[in-house]
Amino acid sequence: MLEFKDVSFKYDIDDYYMLKNLSFHINKGEFVSVIGPSGCGKSTIFRLICKLLERESGQILVDNQSIDQRKGYCGYMPQKDLLFPWRTVGENLKLPMQIQKTFTKEQMTEKVKSTLEKVGLSGLENKKPSELSGGMRQRAAFARTLLTGSDLLLLDEPFSALDFLTRISMQEWLLEQWEREHKTVLFITHDVEEALFLSGRVLVIEDLPIKKLVSFDVPCGYPRTRESLTKSEMLSLREQLIKMLRREANLI
Repeated sequence: MLEFKDVSFKYDIDDYYMLKNLSFHINKGEFVSVIGPSGCGKSTIFRLICKLLERESGQILVDNQSIDQRKGYCGYMPQKDLLFPWRTVGENLKLPMQIQKTFTKEQMTEKVKSTLEKVGLSGLENKKPSELSGGMRQRAAFARTLLTGSDLLLLDEPFSALDFLTRISMQEWLLEQWEREHKTVLFITHDVEEALFLSGRVLVIEDLPIKKLVSFDVPCGYPRTRESLTKSEMLSLREQLIKMLRREANLI
């Protein structure tokens, strides 16, 4: 579904590379998390996929086609919900469809209604974002991401600003959405337990510049519960990943 082939990139203001000949792949339908310490380049990878940044060399492929020749191939949900405060929830959700210009007003209204039902926000299309809780705003932002129609979803620490209990609830909710929608999800987090709970595979940024992502298969199938995190093999992987992140934080 997604492949990096020898991708290199550095910011103009830096004299060092953030990525150097980086290669990795994500299979169709996978839920994969990328973890690493702050400032290691996790979000840079997302911005390259979205073409918000331009790579210096290498190829980025989606469905075996270069992103240079493609549009609308991914949906991107950043850390902040970025809902427009002057628009209602429904108007916010219509935005990706308005950009595509392929839907009638009636079709957009129906898609907004059905998507809000899927994410547990039925009947809230006329509310303003300021009238929603933090968790509800993130659900609305995820619903807007779904309405891009893309099979590849990039979620950049979407729950990091939420309180502990809300974050746990949103993680469980996201798994339910993924199991129903069958999207391919690339998820950035600095929370090891969050990565283990959500993912089938975890990619670890090991050094800077990023030359490779170390891949770990999560030793637990789906459907998954919080109790899954207490299994001995999950606890062992958790400690291994924490040790790696501590070591890497001292190098960056």
